[in-house]
Amino acid sequence: MNIHEYQGKEIFRSYGVNVPEGKPVFSPEEAVKAAKDLAQDVIVVKAQIHAGGRGKAGGVKIAKSVDEVEIYAKELLGKVLVTKQTGPAGKKVNRLLIESGCNIDKELYLSLTVDRATAQIVMIGSEAGGMEIEEVAESAPEKIIKEYIDPFIGLTAFQARRMAFKLNMEAGLINKAAALMMNLYKVFVEKDCSLVEINPLVITKDKDVMALDAKLNFDDSALYRHADITALRDETEEDPKEREAALLGLNYVNLGGNVACMVNGAGLAMATVDIIKHYGGEPANFLDVGGQGSAEDDAKAFKIMTADGQAKGIFVNIFGGINKCDIIAEGIVEANKMLGLKIPIVVRLDGTNFKEGREILQKANIPNLIMVESMTEGAKKVVELVKNA
Repeated sequence: MNIHEYQGKEIFRSYGVNVPEGKPVFSPEEAVKAAKDLAQDVIVVKAQIHAGGRGKAGGVKIAKSVDEVEIYAKELLGKVLVTKQTGPAGKKVNRLLIESGCNIDKELYLSLTVDRATAQIVMIGSEAGGMEIEEVAESAPEKIIKEYIDPFIGLTAFQARRMAFKLNMEAGLINKAAALMMNLYKVFVEKDCSLVEINPLVITKDKDVMALDAKLNFDDSALYRHADITALRDETEEDPKEREAALLGLNYVNLGGNVACMVNGAGLAMATVDIIKHYGGEPANFLDVGGQGSAEDDAKAFKIMTADGQAKGIFVNIFGGINKCDIIAEGIVEANKMLGLKIPIVVRLDGTNFKEGREILQKANIPNLIMVESMTEGAKKVVELVKNA
C-alpha cells in the first residue's frame, strides 16, 4: 500500500524527522488560505499522486506570491500528470500540498528497504539527491552507499554516523543526520514498511537536515496491525481492477496491454506474460488465480479482466494441481454465460483433470473459444487473433 507525500511527512513529523511546514488542499480557495497561513516568501505547490517524477512532469511549482499559488493550484488540480511511473495514461491530480519553501544548500538521497538477497533491511544513501536513483545506480554505481542492518541488533548509531560521513556531511551535521536516520529506521520497523525514501534529503543553508520529500510503501500483509495506516488509503489512486481482484483474493496487476492472461501460479503467470511479449503481443495483466478458487471465482476473474474493453483476447493457461482443470473449465463456461464474451478465448489445460476440463469446454460449444495443446501454441494463437481482430 502507498500513501501520499503529505501523509508520509505527517508520519515523519510524529517520529521527530524534520520536514517543511505544509498543508494538503483540495481546491484553489483552500490553497490560497494555506499559503496565507504559512506567510512565507516562497511557497511550493506540489501535486499529490502515487507516482515519482512529478517535478519533471510539471507537478511541482515554486510560487513567490499568494496570487501565484492560486494560479498554480488552478493549473494543477484536475490535470493528468504523466511520469515514468504512471504509464501513458497518467494520474489525475485531486489534491495538492502547499508547503513552505526551503533554502537548499545540498541535496542527498536516503532510503530504507528490504534486501531479499541478504534477508536484511538496507539503508541506501547517495550524494546524487534529486535524481532518479535507478539512473544513478546504472550510470554511477560508485555513488550508491549501503549499510546493511542486522535484524537482531537494528540500525546502530555507528552505522548512521558512518553513512553521514560517507555522504560528506560537515562535522557539525553528523549527529543531527544520524539522529534522523535512526528515526527513519523506527518508522520502517514500527510501521511495517517495505520502503521509506527521501529524495531529496536536504542540507539547508542555515545548517539543518530536512526531508523535502516522503515516500512510504507498506507491507499489505501487515496492515491488519495498523488501522491508522489503512485509514490513509486513497482508493482513487489505485487501479479499480486491482482493488476488486484483491477483495476476491486474486493476485492481479494491470499491465496495460490487450491480451488478458488467466493463469494459476505466479511463476507460470510470469512466464505467460513473457511468452506473449516474445510473440509480439502486449499482456493486459498478470493474474494468478491461485489454487483454491471456485468456478464462481474464476468467472469473476473473467469479469475483471474484460472490464472497460481493455482486453481484445484472453489466454487461459492452466497447469492443474490443487486448482483442477475441470473447475477452471466450469468457470470459463460460467463467465461466458454471465458476460456474453465475444472476444477470442484461447485455452490451454493440462495437469489435474485436464481431460474432464477439455470435455466440459467441448460440450459447452463456445464459438469464440479455441483449445490448444501447449503454452507456446496458445501464446502464438492469441497474439495472432488479437492482431487480426
